[in-house]
Formats: sequence, structure tokens, C-alpha cells
Amino acid sequence: MTVFDDVLVGASILVVDDTVANLELLSELLRSRGHEPRPALNGEAALAAAHAEPPDLVLLDVDMPGMDGYEVCARLKADAVLKDIPVIFISALFTQAEDKVKAFSLGAVDYLTKPFQAEEVFARVDAHLRLHRLQLAQEQYAHGLEDLVQTKVAELLDAQLATIYALAKLAERRDDITGRHLDRAGPYSRLLAEAMGRDARYAPILTDYYVENLERAAPLHDIGKVGIPDSILLKPGRLSAEEFEHMKRHTTLGADTLGAVLVQYPGNSFLRMGIDIARSHHERWDGTGYPEGLAAEDIPLAARLVAVADVYDAIRSERSYKPAMPHAAACEAISAARGTQFDPAVADAFAAQGDAFAALMATEREGPGAVSQ
Repeated sequence: MTVFDDVLVGASILVVDDTVANLELLSELLRSRGHEPRPALNGEAALAAAHAEPPDLVLLDVDMPGMDGYEVCARLKADAVLKDIPVIFISALFTQAEDKVKAFSLGAVDYLTKPFQAEEVFARVDAHLRLHRLQLAQEQYAHGLEDLVQTKVAELLDAQLATIYALAKLAERRDDITGRHLDRAGPYSRLLAEAMGRDARYAPILTDYYVENLERAAPLHDIGKVGIPDSILLKPGRLSAEEFEHMKRHTTLGADTLGAVLVQYPGNSFLRMGIDIARSHHERWDGTGYPEGLAAEDIPLAARLVAVADVYDAIRSERSYKPAMPHAAACEAISAARGTQFDPAVADAFAAQGDAFAALMATEREGPGAVSQ
């Protein structure tokens, strides 16, 4: 459909009438107006034509043998593709109020009473084509505005995530020689979640959306270390009891830092998961972890997943206080801690994904301290 001098021309109009003379008359009138009439002699032919190529408007006779106009209109309105096409009934029957009410209740936008006048046909057809065009333009504008808003929100969120991620990187760089621990936390956690998601018990929780959030939030687990003094964070020897108590504060420091951001964006599921991970990734399945001594499934699932990913990478990575260890040593440690430190289901998921963990470490590791399997 195009617009010329503010008059709609070139519209595809489906004309449905079982009387050939009426079809010819209406078609001639519509062509004189610059439209493209598509005649159909019955309801079945009309529906087939509409499905093959949806028209811009339908002129629909009511009294037809077989499938009448009311049924044709009802079927058009029940079709997701065709339901918004304006339908104008044409009939000699519209003398009673109930006929008009039935037509409008089925979704028709107007009616023409036979015998019809050319000027009335032009006025009603042009009015509804113009109205339909405006409705389509409004929908397109609304969709465009929605897309623009979503784009801007995504850009803003990306900027915020970049800032948070940079803070986490700052904390990591202080005690990770290779500087890659943060980058591996997400993929490791994804591997575990995907393996657990094959279990019917966890499939409803570990949706694609959940796993995507998990991979993005996992690197935030040690963000609170930015508040731990170097004298403790980088100490080469064993921490004293007092120093260890101070070190444990990185869990609550991280959760509180992300919580301050969440105040501004209370509906952000990524931040909520990041808070759970930061606070609870050092909790233990047997309840002897920190900072709250949570046990078993009271520990958020995201934190239980990241806990295994974090320990695996810590064992495999060089630190100021220890050398890097081989894959077999990490597997043995995680297996030994199944049911005490780690959720048994997560430990089992790790066992299923062990080769993938080793391959990821071999691919991602940079700098000194590389150890083969």
C-alpha cells in the first residue's frame, strides 16, 4: 500500500460475494480508486486467498451459501496472521440492530448496505485503510521504541558490568600471578551447571537464563578481596587465626559492595546472583564454612557451583604461598571433599566434566606456573 496526495492507493482488497454482478461492480469501483481488487465467490476461496497473500482490507458479503460471511469473519479473526485485517461487511440484511451487533461482535470494523452507493464505498474503504495504516505505523513505532529502550538498557548494563568486572579484576590481580583465575571462573561454573542440568531434579532451575547469569556472575566471587590488606592477601606463609578472620571478611565485603549497586537496580537478577556467590562461595556442605555457617541446600545453588570451580582453579594455579598442582591432584581433592565441603551433586558434575576442566585450563592458562595433567 502506498500514499499519494494523502489518498491511499494500491491497496490489496479482498472482495467476497457469491453474486458475480456485485463482484464486478465493486471491483470496478475499487480499480477506479487505484486499488487492486481480489474477487472471491465464496467463503472457502476467500480464506484460501487471504492465507496465500494477506490483503489490506476485506469486503465481505454476509448471505452466501455454505460458509456465510459471519463464519468467514470469525475464522479470519481467529488467525494470528490475519486477525488485524479490517473487515467491512456488505449485505442487504443490515436493517435490524441485532445484525449490526453480531457483525461488530465478530470483529468487523464497518458495514455497507446493499444496494450501495459509490461515494459511500469510497468513503468507508478509504477511512478504514487510512485507520489501519495509522495503527500499523503506531505498532511499528512502539516496537521501534521498545527496541531502542532495550538497546539503551543493555548498553547501560554493559557499562555497569564493565565497572564491576574491573573492580573484581583489581582484586584478583593482587594475588593471582597469571591473572586468569577470574576469566576461568565463569566457564568452569557453566560446565558444572550444564552437567547438573541433565538431572531432572535440577533441570527446572538450571535454565539457559540461569546458566547465562551464572557464567557472568561467577567472576564476582572474590570481589571483596579488594578490601583485604596486602599484608594478609599476599602473605606467603600460613595466616594466623586473626589474619584468617580478617581474610574471611572478603565474602561479606563483596556481597555488601554488590548490594549497594542492587539498591539502584533492585530487579537485576545478575546482581542478586553475584551477591549470593560473593557471600556464600566459602560455605561448606557440612555447615562448617563461612561467613554464616550455612549447610547443604541452605547454601545458594550458584555459590555451591562456584565453590567447586573456585577450588579447582585455585589448586591448579600458582599463588604467592603455593605452587600450581596438576589436574589429578585437583580431582582427588574435590572427590575427597564430596559431601563435606562440596555439594555431592556438584562434585559429581565435576567428575563428569573433569576432562573439559582440564582442557579449559590448558587453553586458558597464561604466564608462569603451567602444569600438565
